[in-house]
Amino acid sequence: MPDDDEFPELNPELADRLAALDEETAAQRASTLRAGLDDYELDDEDLGILDAATDDSDAITYLPALPVLAIVGRPNVGKSALVNRILGRREAVVQDTPGVTRDRVNYKAEWNERRFTIVDTGGWEPDAKGINASVAAQAEIAIDLADAVLFVVDAMVGPTSTDEHVVRMLRSTKKPVILVANKVDDARQEPEAASLWSLGLGQPWAVSAVHGRGVADLLDHVLTVLPEVSAVAKDQVGGPRRVALLGRPNVGKSSLLNRSAGEERVVVNELAGTTRDPVDEQIELGGKVWTFVDTAGIRRRMHLAQGADFYASLRTSAALEKAEVAVVLIDVTEPISEQDVRIIELVLESGRALVLAFNKWDLLDDERRRYLEREIEQDLGHVSWAPRVNISAKTGRHLEKLVPALELALQSWDTRIPTGKFNALLAELTAEHPHPVRGGKQPRILFGTQASSRPPTFVLFTTGFLDPQYRRFITRRLRELYGFEGSPINVNMRVRERRKR
Repeated sequence: MPDDDEFPELNPELADRLAALDEETAAQRASTLRAGLDDYELDDEDLGILDAATDDSDAITYLPALPVLAIVGRPNVGKSALVNRILGRREAVVQDTPGVTRDRVNYKAEWNERRFTIVDTGGWEPDAKGINASVAAQAEIAIDLADAVLFVVDAMVGPTSTDEHVVRMLRSTKKPVILVANKVDDARQEPEAASLWSLGLGQPWAVSAVHGRGVADLLDHVLTVLPEVSAVAKDQVGGPRRVALLGRPNVGKSSLLNRSAGEERVVVNELAGTTRDPVDEQIELGGKVWTFVDTAGIRRRMHLAQGADFYASLRTSAALEKAEVAVVLIDVTEPISEQDVRIIELVLESGRALVLAFNKWDLLDDERRRYLEREIEQDLGHVSWAPRVNISAKTGRHLEKLVPALELALQSWDTRIPTGKFNALLAELTAEHPHPVRGGKQPRILFGTQASSRPPTFVLFTTGFLDPQYRRFITRRLRELYGFEGSPINVNMRVRERRKR
């Protein structure tokens, strides 16, 4: 068996023979090989793999739009803590520092068998400047796109001039507003909430987001205000493909999401680490609906991150697990770093399809381009199968090339090879390049099947352990014959012995 660097070139005649092979003949041969496995010790998991069913492709279905509840208030009054209490899990990033939440972030919630969408927002302040102005703008957009609003006030502080500014803004929207007096941790503190009647929004609902006190009564009231079907939200799309935008901090993920959505959907700022929570956005791009997930930038080592950054890293990993394809953005104006490679490794470990987006291409000069090509060859050679797009998220340059790359990667990720064709390929490969003899024995491949797609996972039933080089040889042939651009391929083994007579 040759070394990895000396793989024999694909024999064109092999591709022609496989293409000409009759499906029925290939299936009959595979059936014969499958019958031969009955002579070997097989467990329940083996039988489950052999009987694996074909996955159906995603169909896009439209569901009624869930009513939307926006949660607003000035910084550090406990909005994200209230979101977590309603959801029943620690989803929104919470920290004792004001300004942790920056974007408007959607979560699906349920209470008394009714589902609705919660929108967590950053703290609203009048006359905000810099990044705080962007945060305030996102909060105002959230109110416009909501059916009702929870206005959260710190009952222990009482009404402030900022709260009165927010009240004036809320009144101008004509949306139903529910006043929440947070941080009322016990009955002795309830009189503190009475001062909030002065805001003119009716009864203040006294709650403790941290301890859960009063939240059930608040939600019962919320359901009387929310409509059954949202008057402002788009119909839910049941089957759009989920795209995670990954990269180190400040590489342009939020700019790409905003440019794709055609609106300022998330806060963009030169300050690294602006995004803390994953932000889902359904957008139409290239004539299709996609769910883009903007994530926090992954720093060099997750265990070195602290506070909000640590939880943001955890949520980024969770967003990747829920996605189908990852777009890893790389800043071409800087050398490819260990962080970039580590992020790609995270995608490979998760088994998601992969597209490499080289961002800020409009800032690239000829000298940097030469160095970049060398870096790609040296540092990203192990993912040479991933589609590459050269874009500028800020200007929108070549953004149209992203959709064909996503479609190609997802098509590969979904691909299934018929069992007959796969076994015919294995027979050709083992005849042309047999596995080397190890310890006086030569392992044989008895049967192969694609156990699953998403990602394509192949299982080989063998009489002995196959060298890693030989498995890479099989993987390379699969790519040469069937493409699989943009998708990782898993080739697993199950070594089995003959039944004792």
